[in-house]
Amino acid sequence: MLVKLTSMELKLFTREIILPALILLLPLALLLGFGYMPGANKAQHNLGGQTTAEYMAALGVGIALTILGLSILPATLASYREKGVLRRMATTPVRPAYLLIAQLLLYVAVAIANVVMLIIAARVLFGTHVPERFPAFIVAVVLGIGALFGIGLVVAAVAPSAKAGNAIGLVLFFPSLFLGGVYIPREQMPPALRAVGDYTPLGATLKTMRDAWMGTEPRLAQFAIMAAYAVVAGLAAAKLFRWE
Repeated sequence: MLVKLTSMELKLFTREIILPALILLLPLALLLGFGYMPGANKAQHNLGGQTTAEYMAALGVGIALTILGLSILPATLASYREKGVLRRMATTPVRPAYLLIAQLLLYVAVAIANVVMLIIAARVLFGTHVPERFPAFIVAVVLGIGALFGIGLVVAAVAPSAKAGNAIGLVLFFPSLFLGGVYIPREQMPPALRAVGDYTPLGATLKTMRDAWMGTEPRLAQFAIMAAYAVVAGLAAAKLFRWE
């Protein structure tokens, strides 16, 4: 039953052309746009020693995770509650929880596909090396998914409608991008703002991914921050979530 629900959710997801394009093509477009700029393959001091292509590949992963976790996930689940989908499912042998699991499996798969696509594109098109500390990079991606998706589930738990879920998600979305170093690289931020950003889910995720990509040993504190967000948000979502 879970496999069928996941397959159904995948079909519904792919019917909306804008969503897959936004998640998969936007990060790739940013990589291509900045990667072909003059000098993009040279290490940049203001990017912490990364090349522009390498930096944009890591940034693209963070953007995709944020779109999925803070925008699409809460809006979709809130819309199911608003439309009574979960209430109707409660009258069938299919447990509503299966739909939640199917949604999570789908978006995690999309996130992983995005990571693989950006690593391959950066390597093939710009000669960027794969993350040097690959196990640490994978851990950072997994914990980043847990942290951002966990917060998205909290939003979905309290949002009464799709519009509310989308609105709350956007309130979190844009500050997350700013503090995470998407608009301004963290190396160019004032020290106080950089310190604040490193304690946000996206900021901790991006910093850890970039460190692992460059071969720098990621700080355990960053892993702990992401894990704490994932656990606390997951428990809060489980407590607050209502099917109707």
